[in-house]
Amino acid sequence: MEVLRPFRDEIKAKSLIDNIKALTTKPVNIMEVCGGQTHTILKYGIEDLLPENIKLLHGPGCPVCVTSLEAIDMAINISLNKDVIFCTYGDMLRVPGSSMDLFKAKALGANLKIVYSPLDALKVALANPCKNIVFFAIGFETTAPANAMLILQAKKLNLKNFFVLCHEVLVPPIIASLLESKESNVQAFLGPGHVCSVMGLHEYEHLVHNYQLPIVVTGFEPLDILEGIYACVQQLNNNGVRLENQYTRAVTQDGNIPAQQAIKDVFEVCDRKWRGLGFIPKSGLSLNSQFKDFDATIKFKVDNLDIQESKECISGEILRGLKKPYECEFFGTKCTPLNPLGATMVSSEGACSAYYKYRQSKLTASP
Repeated sequence: MEVLRPFRDEIKAKSLIDNIKALTTKPVNIMEVCGGQTHTILKYGIEDLLPENIKLLHGPGCPVCVTSLEAIDMAINISLNKDVIFCTYGDMLRVPGSSMDLFKAKALGANLKIVYSPLDALKVALANPCKNIVFFAIGFETTAPANAMLILQAKKLNLKNFFVLCHEVLVPPIIASLLESKESNVQAFLGPGHVCSVMGLHEYEHLVHNYQLPIVVTGFEPLDILEGIYACVQQLNNNGVRLENQYTRAVTQDGNIPAQQAIKDVFEVCDRKWRGLGFIPKSGLSLNSQFKDFDATIKFKVDNLDIQESKECISGEILRGLKKPYECEFFGTKCTPLNPLGATMVSSEGACSAYYKYRQSKLTASP
């Protein structure tokens, strides 16, 4: 806590809020990209402290939330094979597929193993040579290096019983997709600190230039968020846009070069369907030709699914910043973390989960 105290200083926070209020003379819509930022905003009541004409929009920065229905159904289909041990993170268990979730698949006999790191799945493969082990590799660029190192190690060990169901996604293409939408009302972004700590800043320069809006990369503490908002408002007031790095303690211009190299060695850019957001070209990572032997979709022949999303869940509108969770008629009633209609209510980084955890009693009474 002593390490974090400087980033939660109340006096500095009040000063920043006063400065933001003094600068804000017109409506401003700022979207945070990362689910960790969303939870900080809700946990500390940051939006309530800002002037009314600043609106914070919650973007598609939760990796669990954007994992497609097709990917969940593929995971379920694979997990129900009797010779499979399916390794996944715990927050994927209740993400709804088209007819069930992995938790229900477990009740039907699926052999699921909760893991806490990619290497845990490798240990399962080594301990169970007569079973096929499948790891559900999801996430943004933050998780990609560890998943790449996992696959490199599996190849080094010449494992024949280890496979990966890959649903890695990329942040810059989704930002571009949101801005190209006619529905978009985003005027500035709080950029994803964890992703940029891996990939650096350079990937975001063309977004600032092409779309002429500020991107300020921030951390995840209250002062990080407030400093990012203040920088966005300053840029918009001065009619000058640029890429800024608030998160200098973790993010550099070039990022983590060895991590980037691991990604390049194992993956290739591919088209990807996102939950609630649809098909986005060149927005994902898949195993390249050298590692196709580890591709679970090939091994178990579960690719090319095409599933219609539920009309009850408005997670797509939430992920695009068009609606808040409490604007869903099922929020907190038919849709809860234990019985979710969509992934945004399941994940620890989901916007609906954040509102349910921190503001449910207030917002369920909202008009």
